[in-house]
Amino acid sequence: HAYKKSLNEFNTRVLCVINPGNPTGQVLSRDNVEEIIKFAYKNKLFLLADEVYQDNVYETDLKFHSFKSVMKSMGEPYSQIELCSFHSCSKGYMGECGLRGGYVEVLNVDPK
Repeated sequence: HAYKKSLNEFNTRVLCVINPGNPTGQVLSRDNVEEIIKFAYKNKLFLLADEVYQDNVYETDLKFHSFKSVMKSMGEPYSQIELCSFHSCSKGYMGECGLRGGYVEVLNVDPK
């Protein structure tokens, strides 16, 4: 409801999701990730997935689910949404902050 209402003022084109969360460490369930992917598809949103803390999940009952792997397993049409997935080698559990290394994987980007 809030998204549709916001369209009166904004032309939203991107949805940014941080998973796992920082600083809380909250991890989205697979169902949550699927809901977000469906929402992005329905509303034609480019999905930015900040997943740089994926190696920092310490709770044994929590499992990290990457947006890329979930959207691929969902099949078409969801596997075709535009996605940028961010990861880093400087946010690991060994405190590598000084390394300053990161990368982005870009999928299904429409050249237009």
